[in-house]
Amino acid sequence: MATDKPDMIVLDHVHKTLSGREILRGVDLRIKEGETVVIVGSSGTGKSVTLKHMVGLMQPDEGRVFIDGEEITYKRGRHLSECRAKFGVLFQSGALIAWMTIWENIALPLYEHSTLGDDAIAEKVREVMDLVQLEGAEGKRPSQISGGMKKRAALARAIIGQPKILLYDEPTSGLDPVMSRTVDELIMDMQRRLGVTSVVVTHDLHSAFTIADRVAMLYEGSVVECSHPTEFVKSDHPFVKAFIEAQFKTGKLQGHPS
Repeated sequence: MATDKPDMIVLDHVHKTLSGREILRGVDLRIKEGETVVIVGSSGTGKSVTLKHMVGLMQPDEGRVFIDGEEITYKRGRHLSECRAKFGVLFQSGALIAWMTIWENIALPLYEHSTLGDDAIAEKVREVMDLVQLEGAEGKRPSQISGGMKKRAALARAIIGQPKILLYDEPTSGLDPVMSRTVDELIMDMQRRLGVTSVVVTHDLHSAFTIADRVAMLYEGSVVECSHPTEFVKSDHPFVKAFIEAQFKTGKLQGHPS
């Protein structure tokens, strides 16, 4: 990762309270253009809420949010939509539309948000399906393909609009170890080929250590560690150490960076 690249995402002292509970307590995070940052932490620490602030689905009670050099903290309407166009999102479930074919699912963002004609859209669908190695699934529906293929289809839909930023919400959740590593390879391949900035929320430290330029740990609504995987595993922070040790004990982590 080139440290001289500009910041693509900045969360500046972000606070958020929901239903009387303070979820984010001064989150500070800077993510460089082209960087892959993985956000880890126990359930309820604010990982998904942090993602929602990045894409403007939530506004902070206090603090500021910048995307690609532009403050979006209080943007609404068209201005917010223009910012969101810079994002592609891979949801935990894949969120494919069950009654549509894979081809139709992938093409949908272009039909909804572009002025391209049918031929141009078809060409772009072929390109992204080739990029994620999903050839031959065009006419199938989500129920007719494997979990791994659904992830690929959802990723193809996320990148078809050529976003600058990809957000991944628990991309390996529910997958077996072999398919999880395949998804890791896909995430790294997207970063290499497209140069996108990637933010990944996961409980899977094995995945985090494989794909991340930096790993950020949220604890009780604050970032308590944000470093390269080789430094992350050496952290003296007690909650970082406990989180790593817990994954070793449960057998979810078979090794660590060195």
